Amino acid sequence: MVDYIGTERVQELVAAVGPARFMEELAAHIEQDFRRWNEFEKSPRHATHSPVGVIELMPISDGRLYSFKYVNGHPRNTAEGLLTVTAFGVLADVDSGYPLLLSELTYMTALRTAATSALAARWMARHDCRVMAMIGNGAQAEFQAIAFHHMLGIRELRLYDVDPRASEKLERNLMRLDLEDLRIVRCTSVAGAVRGADIVTTCTADKRRAVILEPEMIEPGMHLNALGGDCPGKTELHADILRRPDAHIVVEYEPQSRIEGEIQQLAPDHPVIELHEVITGKVRPRTSPRDVTIFDSVGFALEDFSSLRYLYELNRAEAGTHEQLDLVPRLEDPKDLFGGLAERIARARERAAPRRALA
Repeated sequence: MVDYIGTERVQELVAAVGPARFMEELAAHIEQDFRRWNEFEKSPRHATHSPVGVIELMPISDGRLYSFKYVNGHPRNTAEGLLTVTAFGVLADVDSGYPLLLSELTYMTALRTAATSALAARWMARHDCRVMAMIGNGAQAEFQAIAFHHMLGIRELRLYDVDPRASEKLERNLMRLDLEDLRIVRCTSVAGAVRGADIVTTCTADKRRAVILEPEMIEPGMHLNALGGDCPGKTELHADILRRPDAHIVVEYEPQSRIEGEIQQLAPDHPVIELHEVITGKVRPRTSPRDVTIFDSVGFALEDFSSLRYLYELNRAEAGTHEQLDLVPRLEDPKDLFGGLAERIARARERAAPRRALA
């Protein structure tokens, strides 16, 4: 039997732990795995593109556990009442090849993206950051706001979205959490939201090259948390921001980010830093309070590996019966796969025999 975690179970676990603590604990698992970067067998995700979106597979293994995520990105889905992003994943035992867990990853992708963003900002942003601008207030926004409020001490959140209803939704959802020390300001332009911010998060959905942030908007000392550029041909930052002499760019996995991230706009030899180098202390991404740091995040399979590992541990630690699926046959003789099927066929024929006799 294989453990199964569906959307309701994830909601239960997040509610029981609390969303802020859940993302902090998830960030700790992600940091642990980035610290052992060299133990993982890694590759860029496999993407199948269509005119309206993308479907991707994201595999990774540390030699003991293997995981993969299926995830899509279809920006037009919301017009049909569907999510832009959905996902599920599998965690498996390498020695036997048997799956241990089948889990939803739609909620978990949002949670791990926010946890990774806040984790990276802890290592990259100035320690006195208190104001964050959130450009793009869709499905990811609440998770980012909670993670940065809890893990970095953000006290003012400035919102901008081309659809004012998205900002209203975000403010309404955050108000339900009683974050009394978080001031929410709705802005009428990107420039207005960004002006004076310590951290700027960009998270828009359209699968196209766009310029959400212009060079003149960037102030010394800012940290840019760039999430929306996550497939070939999709960007959010003007390339001159990336080329600033005081800009330090951090990515998760360079071979993937060169294809999908903001840095697809740059020459292949333009220097970037991988996140594991920052977390292990090999490279300092900020050498001055006036430096501009950029986390060019596209999402990487290691973060989903950490998420599935955390979910598996958390689910198993909870008292009670765990939901399971008979995804793999249980056989008395592992060399006799057909035997169980033969018994089922025989029983079906026996049940059908009286009906044939009456006919």
